[in-house]
Formats: sequence, C-alpha cells, structure tokens
Amino acid sequence: MEGLKRREKILEMLEGSGEPIKGHELGIVLGVSRQVIVQDIALLRAQGKGIISTSEGYMAYRIKGNTCKRVLCVRHGTEQMEEELNTIVDLGGHVLNVVITHPVYGDISAAMMLRSRKNVEDFLQRALDKDFIPLMDLTGGVHYHTIEAESEEALDEIERRLIEKKLLQP
Repeated sequence: MEGLKRREKILEMLEGSGEPIKGHELGIVLGVSRQVIVQDIALLRAQGKGIISTSEGYMAYRIKGNTCKRVLCVRHGTEQMEEELNTIVDLGGHVLNVVITHPVYGDISAAMMLRSRKNVEDFLQRALDKDFIPLMDLTGGVHYHTIEAESEEALDEIERRLIEKKLLQP
C-alpha cells in the first residue's frame, strides 16, 4: 500500500475508534512494521493531525470547539489516585494528561485521556500489572492535570469537589 493511502487509512482507523489502537495492530492490518506506523504517525502529526500516544496506543484527538479546559494542581499519595480520577470523570471531566515539574528535567508530561470510570479502572489495572512508580512520586505528590469539560461550571464543580476532598494543592 502506498504511503499516502496508508496514512489516510491510519487516520480513518484512529478517528473511527473510540479507543486507542496499538502501533503493531495498525501494522498488522496495513501489512507493514510497527516502525513504519511510527514514521507515518510522525508525518501525520507534522501535517497537524491530532494524534496522541497513550500507554494503550494511538488515538485521534478531536478538539471540540465548545469545551473548556483548566489546569489543576493536585497533591496526594498513590492511595488517593483512584478517588481523584473518579471524582473528575464522575463530574463530566476528561483527564487529558498528567504533568510534573522535575527539578532537573523540567516539565514531564504524559497523555492520559481518561473519560470514564472504566478508563480509570483500566489505567489503574495497567499500573498494578507493572512495576509502577507514578510521576507524582518524583515531586512529593504534586502534579498537574489538564481537565476538559463541557462548561466552566463543570470545571468549577470538579475543583470544588477536589478541594473538599483535600486533593487540590492550595
């Protein structure tokens, strides 16, 4: 399959899926190696296509014009991760990423793309299945999330609830 057609198919597959697709899975369907897929994804991103990498694979990110975003600074231990993330998604928020400010490396960011309790459950299960050290452990529990929601009011409610639960960094 020609490169241009293959990249169109990759974009079509990612946009048609509500879940991430692993590079090797794309490669199998398209008859190429995972490395070819990695190069195609880089070319698509260079063209301005909204493709993100998550720990579960690639996703097309659809930017909605009517959503609001806010960066929240939170602080808690590993044992409160589930409570924090479920609070956000239960109130209609989408956890787009996690960011820490490391004293040597500067900002370190990872896409999360958590939109539901099922996403949170899957994320936490993957963390338990691996020798997992959360990024927040590198900064004493302090980290940032970019949260997306349908309205400023929804973001206000998420922030209020996190304050109530003493998870928001003062």
